[in-house]
Formats: sequence, structure tokens, C-alpha cells
Amino acid sequence: MRSDQTNRRFLLRRRPGGDFDPAVLELVREPLPVPGPDQALVRVKYLSLDPSNRIWMGEGESYIPPVPLNAVMRGAGIGEVIASNNRRYPVGSKVIGLLGWQDYALVGGGEEFPSQRLPRFLPVPLPSLLGAMGFTGMTAYFGMLDIGRPRRGETVVVSAAAGAVGSVAGQIAKIRGARVVGIAGSREKCDWLVRELGFDAAVNRRDADWRAQLAAACPDGIDVDFENVGGEIMEAVFELLNHHARVVLCGMIAGYGEDGAARGPRNFSVLLMRRIRLQSLIVLDYQRRFTRAGMHLAWWMRRGKLKDRQTVVRGLEQAPAALAGMFRGENTGKLLVELG
Repeated sequence: MRSDQTNRRFLLRRRPGGDFDPAVLELVREPLPVPGPDQALVRVKYLSLDPSNRIWMGEGESYIPPVPLNAVMRGAGIGEVIASNNRRYPVGSKVIGLLGWQDYALVGGGEEFPSQRLPRFLPVPLPSLLGAMGFTGMTAYFGMLDIGRPRRGETVVVSAAAGAVGSVAGQIAKIRGARVVGIAGSREKCDWLVRELGFDAAVNRRDADWRAQLAAACPDGIDVDFENVGGEIMEAVFELLNHHARVVLCGMIAGYGEDGAARGPRNFSVLLMRRIRLQSLIVLDYQRRFTRAGMHLAWWMRRGKLKDRQTVVRGLEQAPAALAGMFRGENTGKLLVELG
């Protein structure tokens, strides 16, 4: 345990009024929690940072309730059990769940979102369970295969393609034989998508002529849009959609600074005129199929068809600044905090 026997926690003190402001979170020190009946104490090892963190801070409609004011900030994490009164979580076991932005968390005993014990032997490195093998990988898997359904030779466009979900979604489309075009926020990210992940083309959205680049990269139009951004990028993709194309609405990060409400495209009528199917995606709806999906993802990783990359920030105290950087596009792949 920590030598000072305290637990550092980030508490949500107020709702963000626009773009994420790290000042809405306060780092406090509290006594180390003691597990009660049917509870276990977990030392958090890795914390996942995601666009959904900003949504949970607001009071807008979401798939789960917002984080209450003065409560620990919600976040997915992986940790190790160091004390236990629960047979499901023996000392030394690893668990994954919404452990929160804190050094230590209590699990069991009627959690609102129960944590899961991990197998003793894992086919992938531990951080991958928050990335390509975690919620982000599952989101990409079900979004691309259940909704996008790319066919061999079709053109798939993925926005925020160098992010945790987008990078996996694009690789899955390639495994299915599609032609994949990524949209990312720097030349370095675009080079990574093409050279390392096998994308057929990548567009730097910060270039002045990015719209022309996108049109040139999609000479036969777009059959599947895996949408993570919204706003003007979504508008530009809509203009190139083919008749009967599919849109996977995974995220709209361009508008998450507006109290969780994303800006929509102005050319939404394209969907009507071209008979396009749009479907949104919340990965929690697919929990019953996680095991089978995980087997596919692990198999692809072991065969080298699916690559996982993390941007790792060290130290809990760095989490707010790292989340702010994510909204500025500073990370590549999955953004994680490694706790001491």
C-alpha cells in the first residue's frame, strides 16, 4: 500500500460550461478506503481516458447518468486486488471496470457498474484490455461489422482515424477487404495510418485543402462512413456518400464542448435523397457478445492483422491535462494514464 495510507482522487466540483476545463476537477487526498463486507480494495494500475469522460461531466442526455457533483470522476480502469472480503476478487487478482480517477477503488458490495475479474493468463498485454481488446476495440468491432458491414472493394472512411476506436475500426475494414481512407489531425498520424496500419490513404484535416484531399482519395464515392467527429468533417463526408451507403454514428467529438451536445451536419437531407442508412452505436448494448468478439480481436492481434498503440501518460495528477490534450488531438491510439 501507499506509505502515507491515503487515496488521491479527482472529484468533479462543477459542470463544464463549454470545452473541457481541467479546473472543474479537484485532486484531493482522503483516507485509504477499508473494504467492508463483500468488498475488495483495488490498487488502480491503468486509467482509460475517453471522449465519454466529457459527456459524463455534463447534465445532457447520455446512456448512463452524469457524474454527481463532488463525486469521484468516472473512468474505466484496470487494477490489482490488495485486500478482500469477497471470494470473487481474491488478493492478487486483476479486475477491470469503472474504477474512477483515483489510486484505490472499492469493488463488490452492490456496485452500480460491477467490475469484472480478469483471467490469470491473458493473450495480450494488460493495457490492450482498455484499448483494442477493451471497450474501444469492441466499439470498433460491432460498429464496423454489425452496422457498417463493409464489402470487399468498397470505400470506407473513418474520421478521427488515429484515435483509439478509429484506428481499430479502419483495420477491421481492411481485414474485410475494403479500401480504407482515414481522416486524422496531423501528417505524422496520417503517415502512421498508411505505413503501419495499412490504410489506403489518409487526409490531414488541418491542411487547407483537406476537402479536396478527401474527394481525391475517394474517386468512387464513399460506401461506409465510420463517424467519430461530426461537424464540418461529417458534412464533407456526406457530400461523397454513394446511394445506399451506411453511416456508423459512433461519436461526434467536434461538439462535445457544447455541454455534451454535438453540432450536426447541415446537409442531412443527403441521407434522404441517397437512401442512406444511419445507425448510432453504444457498445454496452453488445455486452452479451463481448466474449466472442474478444476472441476474434485477440486472434487478429496474434496474427499481426490488428495493431494496438497506446499513448501513456504517467501519474494520476496528469489525467486532466491529458484529457484536455486528447480533445486537441495530441494522442495517437488509446490514451491511458499509468498510475504509480
